Amino acid sequence: MNILTSLVVIPILTIIAILFTKGLKGARLVSAIGMGVQLLVTAVLLFSYLGLRKAGVTDEMVFTADYTWFKSLNIHYFIGVDGIAVAMLCLTSIVVFAGIFASWEMEYLSREFFISLILLATGVYGFFISLDLFTMFLFYELAVIPMYLLIGVWGSGPKESSAMKLTLMLMGGSALLMVGIFGIYYNSAPDGGPLTFNILEIAKIQMPVEAQRFFFPFTFVGFGILGALFPFHTWSPDGHASAPTAVSMLHAGVLMKLGGYGCFRVAMFLMPEAAQEMAWIFIILTTISVVYGAFGAIWQTDLKFINAYSSVSHCGLVIFALLMMNETGMDGAILQMISHGLMTALFFALIGMIYGRTHTRDVTKMGGLMKVIPFLAVVYMIAGFASLGLPGLSGFVAEMTVFVGAFQHQDMFHRVVTVVVASSIVITAVYILRVVGMILLGPIKDSHHEHLEDAKWFEKLSTVTLVLAVAAIGIAPLWLSDTIISSLKPIVERLAMAIPF
Repeated sequence: MNILTSLVVIPILTIIAILFTKGLKGARLVSAIGMGVQLLVTAVLLFSYLGLRKAGVTDEMVFTADYTWFKSLNIHYFIGVDGIAVAMLCLTSIVVFAGIFASWEMEYLSREFFISLILLATGVYGFFISLDLFTMFLFYELAVIPMYLLIGVWGSGPKESSAMKLTLMLMGGSALLMVGIFGIYYNSAPDGGPLTFNILEIAKIQMPVEAQRFFFPFTFVGFGILGALFPFHTWSPDGHASAPTAVSMLHAGVLMKLGGYGCFRVAMFLMPEAAQEMAWIFIILTTISVVYGAFGAIWQTDLKFINAYSSVSHCGLVIFALLMMNETGMDGAILQMISHGLMTALFFALIGMIYGRTHTRDVTKMGGLMKVIPFLAVVYMIAGFASLGLPGLSGFVAEMTVFVGAFQHQDMFHRVVTVVVASSIVITAVYILRVVGMILLGPIKDSHHEHLEDAKWFEKLSTVTLVLAVAAIGIAPLWLSDTIISSLKPIVERLAMAIPF
């Protein structure tokens, strides 16, 4: 079996095995074993990929497999990966593995919960390995749809309305995306010949100018909605706030990355002329996302809402960097996706653990937690420092690469928006340090918090896994950055050759 296919098969087999378990212990044990195996397979994939590159293999995509699904429409199960996809698969495996242990005590409908969670992950894995647009869209939908159940059934607060809002917004994005994908398909053979969904084949031709101009906004906005593109971001804070811990981790840490990944892998790569012409519009929108999200986080008192608005800001930074369309900026965008995925998953894991002890997410009602839960408090500070860009952690590497890439543009427009976006660093520092000071330092505000229990073994395993990944990228980023840049070259070259209309 192709190693990439195994990344889809292992979660499915895990789901089948969970069906034969009884109670919480069986469901979580099978889930942990299945996702542990998945993590090992992803590690093997990473080292195999690096070995191929070291051996001089220069193929654009490796570990490819191609099987016909629906011959009359030329739909294929066509899969393959480059360095970017491998990095995103590693991010997914780490976050899913940590999410299983963050949900170790999920008692209500535990089997159904773990099945839905792993089903969501299956869609994400399939999305990142797909090189056929139809197959990619199929896995995209598989990743999005379980969110309704995961929030509506296991969430908290106004979970039904939050789940419905999220689902309707993302389904609206899917509708736009479907128009864009079929538009690309029906313009994939302008000189005659068979139509195709094959991304690599479509990249070899130039779509008609009129088709690009019409279908690019559908495709970019369709993916951008999942990436919290302003003004379509409103589903994100409500969805994050109502979702259970592991779902928030996967939602912000992995699922939102499908949006940024699709923007450059599909919309920008296949319609480069339209991307060059319309980039300024989306640069303005992402600039608003970055600054608005950061200011939104300042005014929140709920820990989940703070992190949710922070995610809007950081995901806006991803799309902003992609629209710079140069090697350094797009490298920073991918690094930012990975860095934000890890640190926001860590944040939501910690928020869930703190809430489980204090029974509140209101920062004004907490204080002095460093004295009673020192392990969780220290890890929370590490996550905060990563978010505000402390050197030595992943956030610094990603954000500096983004800004260096953005400043490579010499025109006034790009310089001005870069300065505005860079101001978000200061705003981020304000709300991160404010929250750390309010909930961790000072006197204990609530007497019920004086005898809280610190992290349990499974909570330590979940958080330490994410901390090690954040630190590893911050301390030794070059191997990851070089891998990403080598895979970005075809995309950057295609964008550079494109002449705006």
